[in-house]
Amino acid sequence: MILLSAASILVGCGSLGAAPPSATSPVQQENAVAGPPTEKIDAYHARFGREHPVIAVIGVNSGTELTDYVIPYGVLRQAGVGEVLAVATRPGPMTMRPALRIQPQATIAEFDDRFPDGADYVVVPAVVDRTDPALLQWIKAQAAKGSTLVSICDGALVLAGGGLLNGHRATAHWATEGYRRKTYPQVRWVSDRRYVADGKLVSSAGISAAIPTSLALVEAIAGRERAAAVAAEMGAGEWSPIHDSQRFHPKLGRNLSAFATTQYLNGWFHHPQSVGIPVANRVDEVSLALTADAYTRSGRARAYAVSTSQAPVQSLHGLTLLPERFSVGALDRTVTVPGGKPAMALDGALSGIVRLYGRQTAFGVALDFEYPGYNG
Repeated sequence: MILLSAASILVGCGSLGAAPPSATSPVQQENAVAGPPTEKIDAYHARFGREHPVIAVIGVNSGTELTDYVIPYGVLRQAGVGEVLAVATRPGPMTMRPALRIQPQATIAEFDDRFPDGADYVVVPAVVDRTDPALLQWIKAQAAKGSTLVSICDGALVLAGGGLLNGHRATAHWATEGYRRKTYPQVRWVSDRRYVADGKLVSSAGISAAIPTSLALVEAIAGRERAAAVAAEMGAGEWSPIHDSQRFHPKLGRNLSAFATTQYLNGWFHHPQSVGIPVANRVDEVSLALTADAYTRSGRARAYAVSTSQAPVQSLHGLTLLPERFSVGALDRTVTVPGGKPAMALDGALSGIVRLYGRQTAFGVALDFEYPGYNG
């Protein structure tokens, strides 16, 4: 486990419970072949007489990576390509990492009562306890019912730990590459992909890869034209799987310096500021998640959802957010959720982090997000 700071914020979505990055054996590595990658999620085929697919985004109540969970939910709801449900293993609120709280729309038991035939797609984010028995049992049951499993970032470690990826190609966050190759050698781990599609198993690289992976899923369900329209609406551009994983690894020079700044130095030399993010009904959940996640990963801040009352807030696409602060008076500062297209919210958050905490910290956050769109 790699700690960002004394505030116990963790690097990479997968490091919610993973070991630090380590060297990769060339013998184990399966890299991209010459030419552009051709990953393509199998086209959706209706089952059980359903007009549209049923899509479950699953998390554990004790700790689920915020952007891994919220981005696929938001993109798929924006696309309107199926019935998308925010699901948790147990009743009650979900503590998201590294920030915010969410009230799920259903428990796994409630989901099973409503959809006994299972989901068509199950989105699996990184979680704090990837050995959670209820989570693993439910995902395995969904796979047995024919669901396509889509892991986001180190949600792949959940699937690998359950044996579901054995013999299959997969990818995950760059920070766990050495760990997962050593721990799960039966999996054909792939580098240099934003996402990997292997039949009914789809996996993505680090945090920011949730957006192109979700768009690729929209394409599989509703076609390329619909995916392109959603990408344009969200400001996401193209959703190619082309990626350079090695670009984000700590190494001598700027990467190592930025990595050390966000993972260690900020926590050692600065007490994290409390940063409030005002929320109200119809707040864009993708923009909110990217903003809260980025500021908290800086090691200089801890983001909280702020509202004028304790009443739950309904996001743009119906996600129930639970405010954590009810006055800005006790906070060190507030930042607003950027307006405009949600896929560009990370750029806005990084610009704010530059102004408040410096360019080095912002670049470290971009490395953690495995975000190719930022050069500092």
